[in-house]
Amino acid sequence: MRTQVVIIGSGPSGLLLGQMLHLAGIDAVILDRVSKDYILGRVRAGVLEEGMVAMLERAKAATRLHQEGLPHDGFSLAFDGRDHRIDLHHLTGGKRVMVYGQTEVTRDLMEAREAAGCQTIYDATNVQPHDFDGQTPYVTYEKDGVTHRIDCDFIAGCDGFHGSSRKAVPQAAIKEFEKIYPFGWLGILAEVPPVSHELIYANHPRGFALCSMRSTTRSRYYVQCPLDDKVEDWSDDRFWDEIRRRLPAHHAEAMVTGPSFEKSIAPLRSFVTEPMRFGRLFLAGDAAHIVPPTGAKGLNLAASDIFYLSEGLIEFYKDKSTAGIDAYSARALSRVWKAVRFSWWMTTMMHRFPDTGDFGQRIQEAELDYLVGSVAASTALAENYVGLPY
Repeated sequence: MRTQVVIIGSGPSGLLLGQMLHLAGIDAVILDRVSKDYILGRVRAGVLEEGMVAMLERAKAATRLHQEGLPHDGFSLAFDGRDHRIDLHHLTGGKRVMVYGQTEVTRDLMEAREAAGCQTIYDATNVQPHDFDGQTPYVTYEKDGVTHRIDCDFIAGCDGFHGSSRKAVPQAAIKEFEKIYPFGWLGILAEVPPVSHELIYANHPRGFALCSMRSTTRSRYYVQCPLDDKVEDWSDDRFWDEIRRRLPAHHAEAMVTGPSFEKSIAPLRSFVTEPMRFGRLFLAGDAAHIVPPTGAKGLNLAASDIFYLSEGLIEFYKDKSTAGIDAYSARALSRVWKAVRFSWWMTTMMHRFPDTGDFGQRIQEAELDYLVGSVAASTALAENYVGLPY
């Protein structure tokens, strides 16, 4: 088989790239090692920047988002028993974010791809990119016991942190930057109305807490926990008791509780790989970088990567110019590092670290107090939260 671009990974970044290329008349085949049902069963983030919403509109995959998504003009920072609203819409001159689950984004892009008759191969095992340092790259994979080969012009590695794309790069050609945080997030999903119509980020001496939602009837809540905690040690009652302790009293009293239907503990890390291009192989999304979820940037960074990469590939095929693909890594990384900084800053300001102590807790609260009392500081927070321009 031959195609113009092979995309490894059918998460949001791979699907978004495939849709952008299809609309530009560029052929692409998507490969994924797991099934469609498995992908749609994964629970992920759901705060979309305006830039990502615009990308989904360009991809003609935003109809349901605009019908069911929840526009948010602000969020709350809770600390020292108080609640402070960051007015994103006012501070950024009219910008906002959209709450819409990553699973729904994935579903919409899958349906758009299927409606267009584009090819996605699921359950493709042992996917390996080859010869991407030359002019004739190709990808091999196994399916139903048979080895297949796809020749192509370019390979897009959109297969996540544990995928094969980054691992195929020679070690000497890549530099990795990583910070592992000494705690995790215990998260639950429950069919209960959200405690607030906007997100609440809480700093508390017992640890961080986040109140989010997937809809007006489905809530997504998190509490900071030790990395060695086990999910089975956290009953629903224990979780509800803990998150209410970390919220201001009026939120704790208003919280509606109920049985969870999904519960997991996620470790936190910051990770960046440089560069993001290796000959005719490009890395995008989690294959190239990971951020803690505190700043709601992971999914949105994948969209900005695809913005730069799709522009470069379309320019190559339409104008016979390599300028866009040559600039891809530098352009993407410039934005990536700013988002990594913001996510690191939010994480260090909101969480209880092993060495925080009483002094550190007071410093965090002083920083938060300054942040909510300064228009300049609040504006800097708001413009990063809604997303820096592409």
